[in-house]
Amino acid sequence: MNSSASVVSPAFVGIDVSKDRLDVCVRVGDRQPGESFAVANDVAGVKQLIERLAGLPVQLAVLEATGRYERRAAADLLAAGIAVAVVNPRQVRDFARAQNRLAKNDRLDAALLAQFAQVIAPRARQPQKDAAQRDGLEQLLARRRQVIEMLTMEINRQKQLDQKLVARQLKKTIRLLDQQREDLDRQIAQLIEENDDWRGTSAIVQSVPGVGPATAAALIATLPELGKLSRQEIASLAGLAPFTRDSGQYRGRRMIFGGRGAVRQALYMAAVVARRFNPALKLFADRLEQAGKPFKVMITACMRKLLTMLNAMVKTGQMWNAQVKQSRSVTCQMA
Repeated sequence: MNSSASVVSPAFVGIDVSKDRLDVCVRVGDRQPGESFAVANDVAGVKQLIERLAGLPVQLAVLEATGRYERRAAADLLAAGIAVAVVNPRQVRDFARAQNRLAKNDRLDAALLAQFAQVIAPRARQPQKDAAQRDGLEQLLARRRQVIEMLTMEINRQKQLDQKLVARQLKKTIRLLDQQREDLDRQIAQLIEENDDWRGTSAIVQSVPGVGPATAAALIATLPELGKLSRQEIASLAGLAPFTRDSGQYRGRRMIFGGRGAVRQALYMAAVVARRFNPALKLFADRLEQAGKPFKVMITACMRKLLTMLNAMVKTGQMWNAQVKQSRSVTCQMA
Protein backbone atom coordinates (compact mmCIF):
# COMPACT_ATOMS: atom_id res chain seq x y z
CA MET A 1 0.00 0.00 0.00
CA ASN A 2 1.33 3.44 -0.96
CA SER A 3 1.75 5.60 2.15
CA SER A 4 2.59 8.81 0.29
CA ALA A 5 0.21 11.70 0.93
CA SER A 6 -2.19 12.47 -1.87
CA VAL A 7 -1.87 15.82 -3.59
CA VAL A 8 -4.84 18.08 -2.93
CA SER A 9 -6.00 19.89 -6.08
CA PRO A 10 -6.65 23.61 -5.66
CA ALA A 11 -10.22 24.86 -6.00
CA PHE A 12 -11.27 27.77 -8.21
CA VAL A 13 -14.54 29.57 -7.58
CA GLY A 14 -16.64 31.46 -10.10
CA ILE A 15 -19.39 33.72 -8.76
CA ASP A 16 -21.98 35.20 -11.09
CA VAL A 17 -23.43 38.27 -9.41
CA SER A 18 -26.94 39.67 -9.72
CA LYS A 19 -28.92 42.05 -7.53
CA ASP A 20 -30.57 39.35 -5.42
CA ARG A 21 -28.51 36.18 -5.96
CA LEU A 22 -25.00 34.78 -6.22
CA ASP A 23 -24.62 31.77 -8.53
CA VAL A 24 -21.50 29.86 -7.54
CA CYS A 25 -19.43 27.19 -9.26
CA VAL A 26 -16.52 25.44 -7.50
CA ARG A 27 -14.03 23.84 -9.90
CA VAL A 28 -11.50 21.43 -8.36
CA GLY A 29 -8.62 20.49 -10.65
CA ASP A 30 -9.82 19.77 -14.18
CA ARG A 31 -13.12 18.36 -13.04
CA GLN A 32 -16.02 19.68 -15.09
CA PRO A 33 -18.47 21.23 -14.71
CA GLY A 34 -17.83 21.55 -10.98
CA GLU A 35 -20.20 21.88 -8.03
CA SER A 36 -22.86 24.56 -8.51
CA PHE A 37 -25.14 26.22 -6.00
CA ALA A 38 -26.76 29.60 -5.35
CA VAL A 39 -27.09 31.85 -2.30
CA ALA A 40 -28.82 35.16 -1.66
CA ASN A 41 -26.80 38.30 -2.33
CA ASP A 42 -27.13 39.63 1.20
CA VAL A 43 -25.26 39.38 4.49
CA ALA A 44 -26.70 35.95 5.37
CA GLY A 45 -26.15 34.58 1.86
CA VAL A 46 -22.51 35.68 1.71
CA LYS A 47 -21.93 34.18 5.18
CA GLN A 48 -23.39 30.90 3.92
CA LEU A 49 -21.10 31.05 0.88
CA ILE A 50 -18.02 31.54 3.07
CA GLU A 51 -19.02 28.62 5.28
CA ARG A 52 -19.37 26.31 2.25
CA LEU A 53 -15.94 27.36 0.96
CA ALA A 54 -14.24 27.13 4.36
CA GLY A 55 -13.20 23.49 4.04
CA LEU A 56 -11.92 23.77 0.46
CA PRO A 57 -8.40 24.65 -0.74
CA VAL A 58 -9.64 27.74 -2.61
CA GLN A 59 -6.85 29.31 -4.62
CA LEU A 60 -8.90 32.08 -6.23
CA ALA A 61 -12.49 33.30 -6.44
CA VAL A 62 -13.49 35.43 -9.43
CA LEU A 63 -16.43 37.82 -9.70
CA GLU A 64 -17.42 40.16 -12.50
CA ALA A 65 -17.53 43.89 -11.86
CA THR A 66 -21.17 45.00 -11.84
CA GLY A 67 -20.78 48.48 -10.44
CA ARG A 68 -22.12 47.73 -6.96
CA TYR A 69 -23.67 44.32 -6.42
CA GLU A 70 -20.36 42.42 -6.13
CA ARG A 71 -18.84 44.64 -3.44
CA ARG A 72 -20.24 42.95 -0.32
CA ALA A 73 -19.29 39.47 -1.50
CA ALA A 74 -15.79 40.53 -2.57
CA ALA A 75 -15.10 42.38 0.69
CA ASP A 76 -16.38 39.58 2.93
CA LEU A 77 -14.49 36.89 1.01
CA LEU A 78 -11.29 38.92 1.35
CA ALA A 79 -11.93 39.39 5.05
CA ALA A 80 -12.33 35.60 5.35
CA GLY A 81 -8.87 35.09 3.86
CA ILE A 82 -10.01 33.96 0.39
CA ALA A 83 -8.14 35.39 -2.60
CA VAL A 84 -10.55 37.41 -4.76
CA ALA A 85 -10.29 38.95 -8.23
CA VAL A 86 -12.96 41.28 -9.64
CA VAL A 87 -12.65 41.27 -13.43
CA ASN A 88 -14.05 43.16 -16.38
CA PRO A 89 -17.06 41.29 -17.88
CA ARG A 90 -15.70 41.95 -21.38
CA GLN A 91 -12.63 39.84 -20.62
CA VAL A 92 -14.79 36.92 -19.54
CA ARG A 93 -17.03 37.12 -22.62
CA ASP A 94 -13.96 37.22 -24.87
CA PHE A 95 -12.68 34.14 -23.04
CA ALA A 96 -16.01 32.39 -23.74
CA ARG A 97 -16.05 33.38 -27.41
CA ALA A 98 -12.51 32.06 -27.82
CA GLN A 99 -13.93 28.64 -26.87
CA ASN A 100 -17.01 29.12 -29.05
CA ARG A 101 -19.21 29.08 -25.96
CA LEU A 102 -22.14 31.29 -26.89
CA ALA A 103 -24.83 30.01 -24.52
CA LYS A 104 -25.36 32.21 -21.49
CA ASN A 105 -27.23 31.93 -18.21
CA ASP A 106 -26.33 32.48 -14.55
CA ARG A 107 -25.20 28.91 -13.89
CA LEU A 108 -23.12 28.72 -17.08
CA ASP A 109 -21.59 32.11 -16.32
CA ALA A 110 -20.50 30.91 -12.86
CA ALA A 111 -18.85 27.82 -14.40
CA LEU A 112 -17.16 30.04 -16.99
CA LEU A 113 -15.82 32.33 -14.26
CA ALA A 114 -14.41 29.32 -12.38
CA GLN A 115 -12.61 28.16 -15.53
CA PHE A 116 -11.42 31.73 -16.16
CA ALA A 117 -9.96 31.79 -12.64
CA GLN A 118 -8.07 28.56 -13.27
CA VAL A 119 -6.79 29.25 -16.79
CA ILE A 120 -6.20 33.01 -16.81
CA ALA A 121 -5.39 33.46 -13.10
CA PRO A 122 -6.21 37.20 -12.88
CA ARG A 123 -4.40 39.20 -10.23
CA ALA A 124 -6.11 38.98 -6.85
CA ARG A 125 -7.07 42.05 -4.90
CA GLN A 126 -4.93 43.08 -1.97
CA PRO A 127 -6.77 43.26 1.38
CA GLN A 128 -7.32 46.87 2.46
CA LYS A 129 -7.64 47.89 6.07
CA ASP A 130 -9.93 50.79 5.11
CA ALA A 131 -12.13 48.94 2.61
CA ALA A 132 -15.41 49.94 4.31
CA GLN A 133 -14.40 53.61 4.50
CA ARG A 134 -13.27 53.56 0.87
CA ASP A 135 -16.60 52.10 -0.19
CA GLY A 136 -18.37 54.91 1.66
CA LEU A 137 -16.14 57.48 -0.02
CA GLU A 138 -16.90 56.00 -3.44
CA GLN A 139 -20.64 56.24 -2.74
CA LEU A 140 -20.32 59.89 -1.76
CA LEU A 141 -18.29 60.68 -4.89
CA ALA A 142 -20.76 58.83 -7.12
CA ARG A 143 -23.64 60.82 -5.60
CA ARG A 144 -21.66 64.06 -6.07
CA ARG A 145 -21.23 63.29 -9.78
CA GLN A 146 -24.97 62.62 -10.08
CA VAL A 147 -25.85 65.89 -8.31
CA ILE A 148 -23.49 67.88 -10.54
CA GLU A 149 -25.01 66.30 -13.67
CA MET A 150 -28.54 67.17 -12.52
CA LEU A 151 -27.40 70.66 -11.52
CA THR A 152 -25.91 71.24 -14.96
CA MET A 153 -29.09 70.07 -16.68
CA GLU A 154 -31.31 72.31 -14.53
CA ILE A 155 -29.09 75.35 -15.16
CA ASN A 156 -29.24 74.70 -18.91
CA ARG A 157 -33.04 74.46 -18.74
CA GLN A 158 -33.22 78.01 -17.38
CA LYS A 159 -32.38 79.42 -20.77
CA GLN A 160 -35.21 80.89 -22.85
CA LEU A 161 -37.96 80.28 -20.30
CA ASP A 162 -41.19 82.28 -20.52
CA GLN A 163 -43.30 80.46 -17.92
CA LYS A 164 -42.70 82.01 -14.47
CA LEU A 165 -43.83 78.93 -12.54
CA VAL A 166 -41.30 76.75 -14.35
CA ALA A 167 -38.57 79.33 -13.74
CA ARG A 168 -39.35 79.43 -9.99
CA GLN A 169 -39.32 75.64 -9.74
CA LEU A 170 -35.99 75.47 -11.54
CA LYS A 171 -34.46 78.01 -9.17
CA LYS A 172 -35.67 76.03 -6.14
CA THR A 173 -34.28 72.80 -7.58
CA ILE A 174 -30.94 74.45 -8.36
CA ARG A 175 -30.68 75.80 -4.80
CA LEU A 176 -31.50 72.36 -3.39
CA LEU A 177 -28.96 70.57 -5.60
CA ASP A 178 -26.30 73.17 -4.83
CA GLN A 179 -26.89 72.64 -1.10
CA GLN A 180 -26.61 68.87 -1.56
CA ARG A 181 -23.31 69.32 -3.39
CA GLU A 182 -21.95 71.43 -0.53
CA ASP A 183 -23.09 68.83 2.03
CA LEU A 184 -21.40 66.06 0.04
CA ASP A 185 -18.18 68.09 -0.24
CA ARG A 186 -18.11 68.58 3.53
CA GLN A 187 -18.72 64.88 4.20
CA ILE A 188 -16.03 63.83 1.70
CA ALA A 189 -13.54 66.26 3.26
CA GLN A 190 -14.37 64.95 6.75
CA LEU A 191 -13.84 61.30 5.71
CA ILE A 192 -10.44 62.12 4.24
CA GLU A 193 -9.45 64.21 7.25
CA GLU A 194 -10.26 61.33 9.63
CA ASN A 195 -7.93 58.91 7.81
CA ASP A 196 -4.22 59.58 8.36
CA ASP A 197 -3.11 57.93 5.10
CA TRP A 198 -5.77 59.65 3.02
CA ARG A 199 -5.05 63.02 4.62
CA GLY A 200 -1.37 62.74 3.74
CA THR A 201 -2.06 61.59 0.18
CA SER A 202 -4.60 64.38 -0.32
CA ALA A 203 -2.12 67.01 0.86
CA ILE A 204 0.60 65.74 -1.49
CA VAL A 205 -1.74 65.49 -4.49
CA GLN A 206 -3.29 68.93 -3.93
CA SER A 207 0.13 70.56 -3.72
CA VAL A 208 0.34 70.13 -7.52
CA PRO A 209 -1.06 73.16 -9.42
CA GLY A 210 -4.26 72.09 -11.17
CA VAL A 211 -5.28 69.37 -8.71
CA GLY A 212 -8.09 70.26 -6.32
CA PRO A 213 -10.01 68.50 -3.52
CA ALA A 214 -12.45 66.73 -5.88
CA THR A 215 -9.64 65.21 -7.96
CA ALA A 216 -7.71 64.21 -4.84
CA ALA A 217 -10.78 62.51 -3.36
CA ALA A 218 -11.50 60.68 -6.63
CA LEU A 219 -7.94 59.35 -6.81
CA ILE A 220 -8.02 58.21 -3.18
CA ALA A 221 -11.31 56.37 -3.71
CA THR A 222 -10.78 54.84 -7.13
CA LEU A 223 -6.99 54.43 -7.32
CA PRO A 224 -5.72 53.02 -4.00
CA GLU A 225 -2.66 51.72 -5.89
CA LEU A 226 -1.37 55.30 -6.31
CA GLY A 227 2.23 55.44 -5.09
CA LYS A 228 2.58 51.65 -4.99
CA LEU A 229 3.17 50.82 -8.66
CA SER A 230 5.65 51.80 -11.36
CA ARG A 231 4.76 54.61 -13.76
CA GLN A 232 4.02 52.08 -16.54
CA GLU A 233 1.78 50.02 -14.28
CA ILE A 234 -0.18 52.98 -12.90
CA ALA A 235 -0.74 54.40 -16.42
CA SER A 236 -1.96 51.01 -17.64
CA LEU A 237 -4.27 50.62 -14.64
CA ALA A 238 -5.89 53.98 -15.35
CA GLY A 239 -6.24 53.19 -19.06
CA LEU A 240 -3.77 55.89 -20.12
CA ALA A 241 -1.08 53.65 -21.63
CA PRO A 242 -1.38 53.73 -25.45
CA PHE A 243 -1.59 50.41 -27.27
CA THR A 244 0.37 49.73 -30.45
CA ARG A 245 -1.56 48.80 -33.61
CA ASP A 246 1.16 47.52 -35.92
CA SER A 247 1.15 44.68 -38.42
CA GLY A 248 3.96 44.05 -40.88
CA GLN A 249 4.88 47.40 -42.41
CA TYR A 250 1.65 49.01 -41.21
CA ARG A 251 1.98 51.41 -38.30
CA GLY A 252 -1.40 52.26 -36.83
CA ARG A 253 -2.34 55.08 -34.50
CA ARG A 254 -1.61 54.48 -30.83
CA MET A 255 -4.81 54.43 -28.78
CA ILE A 256 -5.83 54.08 -25.14
CA PHE A 257 -8.44 51.52 -24.15
CA GLY A 258 -9.97 50.11 -20.98
CA GLY A 259 -8.76 51.00 -17.51
CA ARG A 260 -10.65 52.94 -14.85
CA GLY A 261 -12.96 55.53 -16.33
CA ALA A 262 -13.52 57.34 -13.03
CA VAL A 263 -9.77 57.96 -12.73
CA ARG A 264 -9.54 59.35 -16.26
CA GLN A 265 -12.57 61.55 -15.68
CA ALA A 266 -10.94 63.10 -12.61
CA LEU A 267 -7.57 63.51 -14.32
CA TYR A 268 -9.09 65.12 -17.42
CA MET A 269 -10.37 68.22 -15.62
CA ALA A 270 -7.17 68.42 -13.57
CA ALA A 271 -5.06 68.25 -16.74
CA VAL A 272 -7.13 70.98 -18.43
CA VAL A 273 -6.49 73.31 -15.47
CA ALA A 274 -2.86 72.24 -15.04
CA ARG A 275 -2.31 72.86 -18.77
CA ARG A 276 -2.67 76.58 -17.97
CA PHE A 277 -1.33 76.95 -14.43
CA ASN A 278 1.21 74.15 -13.90
CA PRO A 279 4.60 75.29 -15.29
CA ALA A 280 5.94 71.77 -15.94
CA LEU A 281 2.76 70.55 -17.61
CA LYS A 282 2.35 73.78 -19.60
CA LEU A 283 5.85 73.37 -21.03
CA PHE A 284 5.09 69.75 -21.91
CA ALA A 285 1.74 70.61 -23.55
CA ASP A 286 3.23 73.50 -25.54
CA ARG A 287 5.89 71.20 -26.94
CA LEU A 288 3.22 68.71 -28.08
CA GLU A 289 1.12 71.45 -29.67
CA GLN A 290 4.16 72.82 -31.53
CA ALA A 291 4.75 69.30 -32.84
CA GLY A 292 1.24 69.40 -34.35
CA LYS A 293 -0.45 66.95 -31.98
CA PRO A 294 -4.27 67.15 -31.87
CA PHE A 295 -5.89 68.40 -28.66
CA LYS A 296 -7.09 64.93 -27.58
CA VAL A 297 -3.62 63.47 -28.01
CA MET A 298 -2.06 66.40 -26.14
CA ILE A 299 -4.50 66.34 -23.21
CA THR A 300 -4.27 62.53 -22.88
CA ALA A 301 -0.48 62.80 -22.73
CA CYS A 302 -0.85 65.51 -20.08
CA MET A 303 -3.18 63.26 -18.06
CA ARG A 304 -0.64 60.44 -18.23
CA LYS A 305 2.23 62.75 -17.24
CA LEU A 306 0.20 64.22 -14.38
CA LEU A 307 -0.67 60.75 -13.11
CA THR A 308 2.91 59.49 -13.20
CA MET A 309 4.01 62.71 -11.49
CA LEU A 310 1.46 62.20 -8.70
CA ASN A 311 2.40 58.53 -8.41
CA ALA A 312 6.07 59.40 -7.88
CA MET A 313 5.24 62.11 -5.35
CA VAL A 314 2.96 59.86 -3.27
CA LYS A 315 5.54 57.05 -3.43
CA THR A 316 8.28 59.28 -2.04
CA GLY A 317 6.04 61.42 0.19
CA GLN A 318 7.26 64.65 -1.43
CA MET A 319 5.25 67.81 -1.98
CA TRP A 320 5.25 69.72 -5.26
CA ASN A 321 8.46 71.61 -6.02
CA ALA A 322 8.03 73.86 -9.05
CA GLN A 323 11.77 74.43 -9.58
CA VAL A 324 12.61 70.72 -9.54
CA LYS A 325 9.71 69.77 -11.83
CA GLN A 326 10.54 72.51 -14.33
CA SER A 327 14.22 71.60 -14.46
CA ARG A 328 13.34 67.95 -15.06
CA SER A 329 10.94 68.89 -17.87
CA VAL A 330 13.57 71.06 -19.53
CA THR A 331 16.12 68.25 -19.22
CA CYS A 332 13.68 65.79 -20.83
CA GLN A 333 12.96 68.26 -23.61
CA MET A 334 16.68 68.73 -24.38
CA ALA A 335 17.44 65.01 -24.25
